Amino acid sequence: MHLPHQRGQLHHLPDDPAAYDAVLAAVTETALARLTPEGNLENPAAVDDIGDTSLGITSLLALAWHRTKDPRLPEAVRRSLAFHLNSRVYTEDNPGYPNLTARNSRLPYARYTLEAGSHPIGDWPSTVWALLQAVNVLDAADGLVDEEQYRELLDVAGGYWRWLTEATFFNPQDAANQAIGCVVGGLMLARHLPAEQGEPVRQRALRLYTDEIRARRVRDRGAPLPPEHGGAYDNNYGPISLSFLAQAHRVSGEEVFAEDGDTLARYIDARVCASGFDIGGPRYSEQHSAFESVLGLRYFGHRIGADIGRYAGDSRWARHAVGADGGMDGHFAYMLVWQIQDTTSWHRTPSTAPARHQLRSGTVTVSFDDRMTPSVIEVGGTALVAAAVNRQHGFGPVTDDFLLCRPMGAVRVADVRADGLAAKLVTKPVVGRDHVLRRLRSLYVTDGTRLWTTVVVERLDGERYLLAGMPYVAADGDRFRRVGDFPLVAAAGELRLTHPEEGSPDSFDARSEVTQQQAAFALAADPRGYGDPDAGWRHVRTTTALEVGPASDAPEGLDVFAVRYGEPAAEPLDLVCEWVGEGLVVRTDSFTAVLGEADERGEPRLSLTPAGT
Repeated sequence: MHLPHQRGQLHHLPDDPAAYDAVLAAVTETALARLTPEGNLENPAAVDDIGDTSLGITSLLALAWHRTKDPRLPEAVRRSLAFHLNSRVYTEDNPGYPNLTARNSRLPYARYTLEAGSHPIGDWPSTVWALLQAVNVLDAADGLVDEEQYRELLDVAGGYWRWLTEATFFNPQDAANQAIGCVVGGLMLARHLPAEQGEPVRQRALRLYTDEIRARRVRDRGAPLPPEHGGAYDNNYGPISLSFLAQAHRVSGEEVFAEDGDTLARYIDARVCASGFDIGGPRYSEQHSAFESVLGLRYFGHRIGADIGRYAGDSRWARHAVGADGGMDGHFAYMLVWQIQDTTSWHRTPSTAPARHQLRSGTVTVSFDDRMTPSVIEVGGTALVAAAVNRQHGFGPVTDDFLLCRPMGAVRVADVRADGLAAKLVTKPVVGRDHVLRRLRSLYVTDGTRLWTTVVVERLDGERYLLAGMPYVAADGDRFRRVGDFPLVAAAGELRLTHPEEGSPDSFDARSEVTQQQAAFALAADPRGYGDPDAGWRHVRTTTALEVGPASDAPEGLDVFAVRYGEPAAEPLDLVCEWVGEGLVVRTDSFTAVLGEADERGEPRLSLTPAGT
């Protein structure tokens, strides 16, 4: 079984002018064949997310005309624009819409579904999208649209902006991607208005960003992030927010958008594996976006000097949105317009700057969560996620059925690189059931193809083992295939792969066909699409897990757990851990690491020497 939504790294999509011309040519032929006598360009199979879609296709046809001067397009643009203005602009309040702050305003808005009162929850983002489609048509109107249609569309776009910012609560779904999109719409609209009208709109857009979005950022892994549906980051919507920040910077030049985009881009770089795999988020754990992310990943990857285009997207949405029948849909068309207009090139080389929340080299990635516990370990394209024991999730020593990975105090980190090796030492104080404060030291060393993990802690009582992760997926071409095993070698300790008992509703077996996201939604408090899969996943009691016993020859007073991830699994791991004058030495056939005593500020010291030097 493959994950349904992670289907290939986004920077593999061709992005040269010829490739985009081919995309627009395909859009043109589909649209002209679909165009109804009334000028409707909607996908006939579409039910929701529909109020802006015909106008979105209109904007693509307008862009295509400017690039090709296809004589069939001017009439199609005018007819389809007339359809939107005549049939998809609503001024009567949608019955049942709860987010109005001014009733009977008569301001125009776009509907999420067309039938009055049937499902108005999405009217706010649908109106944002309609505003963005409208300003793209306005940008391309020269030579295509007569003065009367231009003025009518400009009035409607201004009305959309006022409805979004005056007649309703701002950002009612607590979704930063929608809110930043609204700001972008205001910034682009302002350019089409006389200065005395446009400047107030521009300033209002900037204030909304500062006061309603930036001031409400949520921290995760040390980074202040625009919140998505109640959480700091979402695998689907987070990169879309990055694209909106890119467009906001492109059209305004305001440094705040560049600064916040750089922060989000570095965060994405730290959490995404070398293969592009990632997991977790407040609304979608695994449902990655695709072309909607390209603008932001390309624009900010170039700015920060990192290959964040490796992010795995959904190739079914490789160029534009698709409907339930797989047919072209105009939803998100504005993002394709901007992607084509922006000529930034992909930055394809990994960043070499150490990142606190990641260790990455070659095909090895360790992505750390807020507690500096691994959230994903990937080696050679196979990824492990945090396992669970007794409703506790993470990687770390287990004693008395208690997982030692949650810090009770400051977490300290040291990074070292030496002759092809990269290492990270994480030191954190932890407390077990006995309330004893212990120092937990986790050393991660990689040569780019294998990963050595050594965990050292003051001696634990009774049965104890290292929870070393849950095997989850492996890269399989441009897809990720579910796995239930992983090549792992332990140093002089028992190694076992355990699975939960069948039939337990709050357990997860990595061999099953259910994905982590599906299992998480089943345990979430809210229905799929509105709930928090991370919150649901926290209810999982136990999972498939790799468990490693302590090494038999650890120094007195210590427990040492040592494993090597990656091939060749048949090659034994010979590891020596002993005290020397400089500190605690960890020695393998490939390297020697010294975990020295803390410096005068209490920061850990780490030295790393490749074998044979």
